Amino acid sequence: MTQQGAVLQGYNNELVKCLENLCMHKEELNKQIQQGEEERNKLQHEIKVLSEQLECVCENLAQKVASRNELDKILAETEAAYMKILDSSRTLLDVLKKEVGSLKHMPELKTN
Repeated sequence: MTQQGAVLQGYNNELVKCLENLCMHKEELNKQIQQGEEERNKLQHEIKVLSEQLECVCENLAQKVASRNELDKILAETEAAYMKILDSSRTLLDVLKKEVGSLKHMPELKTN
């Protein structure tokens, strides 16, 4: 029986070693899981911060694009009005030249 007890004791020792190895492996996995969760939380926080920054940049950009579009509209209207002024000025100049030319053909007034 002693021999069987020794064999049983050997099995028990191997079983205890295996259980200890499994516990150590579990602890290592728990550490890795905790590190992974911490990294995930850190990345999620960074994503949140970056998303908020992106939202602000997009809003700012949209406001600037709207302002630029308004300026484009004002510039186009101003340029169109200026072209009308130039056209009117050219027409006025042509009429004035024509009137001055017709004055040259008029007989001179005699003064007493």
